[in-house]
Amino acid sequence: MKEIAAIILENDRGEFFLALRDNKPGIPFPNHWDLIGGHVEDGETPEEALLREFKEELGLDLIDYTFFRKYECLKGDVYENIKYVYYGKFNIPIEEVTLLEGERPQYFSREGIHDIKFANIIKSIVLDYIDYSDSLKSRI
Repeated sequence: MKEIAAIILENDRGEFFLALRDNKPGIPFPNHWDLIGGHVEDGETPEEALLREFKEELGLDLIDYTFFRKYECLKGDVYENIKYVYYGKFNIPIEEVTLLEGERPQYFSREGIHDIKFANIIKSIVLDYIDYSDSLKSRI
């Protein structure tokens, strides 16, 4: 089964950083919003793949991140896969971000997440993260 590493990036205002996938025929989920990340290559750990993909897609080194959850994606995607999802802070202003893969980056509010056209099961993953994050804040 294929493996994918991805990261949920949130700024200090509680907005989520997403990338709009290219609108090219033949790619899975064209013109849908997605997390930064990609396939785990042979010989890589999910964490190594995350660091590599972050660098490839944003030209930046990912420094501060935490593992969130592992998702078995048996339907709703092009093929069955396991997604290793991490989270971290990302406070770079959108006009200073250079997206090296995809159409464009954008920040979205928590409320706006519900109306976004996401690739595969990414919406449910982000909503899981919001519930998790909210439950942590309520304990403080």
